[in-house]
Amino acid sequence: MILKNISVLYGNNLKFIESTNVKITNQYFEKISAKIKSKGKSIDCEDLLLLPGLINAHTHIGDSIGKDISLNSSVDSRIHPVSGMKQKILKETPKKELIRFMRKSMTSMIKKGITTFIDFREGGLEGVYLLKKALVGLPIRSIILGRIEYYQTRNEIIRNVCMPKLRQMELTTLLENCDGIGISGANENSNSNLRLYSKRKKLRAIHSAETIQSYTTSKKITKISEPKRALLSDPTFLVHMTFASKKDLIAASKTRGIVICPRANAALAEGIPDIDLMLKAKCNITIGTDNVMLNSPDLFREMDYLWKVTMGLNKKRMDPKKILRMCTVNAGRLVNKKIGCIKEGFLADCIFLDKKSLDLEPLNNPYAAVVHRASENSVKAVMIGGKIIHGKI
Repeated sequence: MILKNISVLYGNNLKFIESTNVKITNQYFEKISAKIKSKGKSIDCEDLLLLPGLINAHTHIGDSIGKDISLNSSVDSRIHPVSGMKQKILKETPKKELIRFMRKSMTSMIKKGITTFIDFREGGLEGVYLLKKALVGLPIRSIILGRIEYYQTRNEIIRNVCMPKLRQMELTTLLENCDGIGISGANENSNSNLRLYSKRKKLRAIHSAETIQSYTTSKKITKISEPKRALLSDPTFLVHMTFASKKDLIAASKTRGIVICPRANAALAEGIPDIDLMLKAKCNITIGTDNVMLNSPDLFREMDYLWKVTMGLNKKRMDPKKILRMCTVNAGRLVNKKIGCIKEGFLADCIFLDKKSLDLEPLNNPYAAVVHRASENSVKAVMIGGKIIHGKI
């Protein structure tokens, strides 16, 4: 397939090319050049802007059935991994209903240009299987980070109790059936547990410093900061780091990155991640929409919110391209896969935006247009692996 006369955000720096041709072969971008000769199927895309498929780097779509419940409750009463309302809903809802609503969230993501999502999957092996059942027939790419339902008490953390052998075997079985592990946090694990996770060879991610309460709890129990303890698990990446210090962020910069969830943090009235400080610490920043019960799985809204609130808080301008990279190029680097970038040799996962749509025309600044004007209504089509899976061109 050859896409002719199309505008493209190309390469690692999302360079804007006003008009070029794109050749797609066997699921991959083969060549991007104005000089490609038209052999085989070609489509004139003069009025379209091609950008990388968006990557939602942190979701909990299992709670899709619990949208906006307990809206005014505390963070722990809503989403605590042991005692939160979320856990009650997940246990009491019939599995078929959980699957049905997860499918709704994934379909919603596809329509909004999200071609890959990374899910922290609660519920042990059964939870992984439920998500896999929900994925059947849906073309969206998933990266499933499973979790065994094992959380340690304050006393066990103080005594540095290690995970029992039976639970370690459960973890091994879990990891044979998913892409990695999504650890709830340092405050539910002893140092021994966290070091045990570090020995697992698949992807490892962990929540850290999401709230000021979680940050201070770690110091009260262990006298060590939550991010410092989280790093004992040798994570591939960290999630949140909303209240991380400069020192914490410098240490975190040695991982593949940080996933921030600004709208979810705001919905919990817990603050906004300091991306300026993260960038100064040379962290690879990516974006996730987090729990569906808190937040819609919409990265267009996420980018718009983050860009404006960051400039409002810091009272200085920020290049919108940096925000767009967080949902594309940076996220591909986070998981070390050939996604999130329109470049030769990368998977042909991309979004076709209508440059003449009501909200985008005239397209004077493509980065600003995508970050704070684009929406589901601007999406002409979505492609995954070289196939149009939503809309048409």
